[in-house]
Amino acid sequence: MDPLSDVDTAELVARVRGGDQSAWVALTDRYTNLLWSVARGLGLTRPDAADVVQTTWLRLVERLDTLREPERLGSWLATTVRRESLATLRRGARVRVGLAEEVHEIPAGGEAMDDMLVRAERDAALWRSFRAMGPRCQSLLRALMADPPPSYAEVSAALEMPIGSIGPTRQRCLGVLRRIWQTAAESDVEPPEPNYSGEGVR
Repeated sequence: MDPLSDVDTAELVARVRGGDQSAWVALTDRYTNLLWSVARGLGLTRPDAADVVQTTWLRLVERLDTLREPERLGSWLATTVRRESLATLRRGARVRVGLAEEVHEIPAGGEAMDDMLVRAERDAALWRSFRAMGPRCQSLLRALMADPPPSYAEVSAALEMPIGSIGPTRQRCLGVLRRIWQTAAESDVEPPEPNYSGEGVR
């Protein structure tokens, strides 16, 4: 277990300011998955998301000594990665989400081939259903699935969503996902094309 995993964020920032490299590693471990989730949720390709996440960490390095509220670093990072992602999109980054990028790798060995194929098919169907939701639902669920789980304050900063609406919106989005998945399974057809109307998040 990482000895710094239980150290609060403000203390980690203080240690990083003092030159503690292990504290920097702990910070990046704590927030990188959230940054990736936000960038990908906004529609960036993997290479563009990687650039944006790296740029966000560079922004922190540049502002580390002037950060006013280190205890709110997660929210600051979430806001920064959102701004960097939108800037990348405005510069004309090509938005492409490929199925092969989303389906989890099938483990080698330890599982019967039939079971692996069934699981791979199920996962692929779930991701197709996920992409058929509105973009706001996709962004929210991606952010909430980050590991370690982000706080609602961090999700709020990342998505510019009131904290009080995150829980109810999450429930509606999961309901939308469940309906799309069940409808596709019952009719044995592909889920519909992505819905950009924002169904289920108003």
